[in-house]
Amino acid sequence: MPKPSEILDALEISLLSPPAAAGSYAPVVQSGNTLYVSGNLPMRDGVLVNPGTVGDTVDIGAANQAARICAINILANVANYLGSVDQIRKILKVNGFVASAFGFSDQPKVIDGASDLFLAVFGDNGRHARSAVGVSALPRGACVEIEAIIEI
Repeated sequence: MPKPSEILDALEISLLSPPAAAGSYAPVVQSGNTLYVSGNLPMRDGVLVNPGTVGDTVDIGAANQAARICAINILANVANYLGSVDQIRKILKVNGFVASAFGFSDQPKVIDGASDLFLAVFGDNGRHARSAVGVSALPRGACVEIEAIIEI
């Protein structure tokens, strides 16, 4: 079975330096064999991808891709913390927050962008418990923010 790092390579996904913490918190906190990964925005090369409100200025497809970028940034933070994603045993929980227009109720379709990436990289060990919540606004005007709990 290929390692997660090999699967990322096959998917042509590079884990670059993760975005810096934007406040007084740690990007990753470890307790025993569990990592708690802070919320990640869809930042790529220092630029916020697809900012706005889903169901208004951002469509579901663009928000889904933003969620995928959030998942990549989560993995980049873990790789930065541990030295590699190959120590990840299981994605336990994903919490997704979607900046939603009034009446928008397809948050799960947005957060699937992150869930699908975790499944592609970790197989059954990428299947996780999840919440997909609509909110009125997110930091920096992001359309999505995702946090994760990971077993190593």
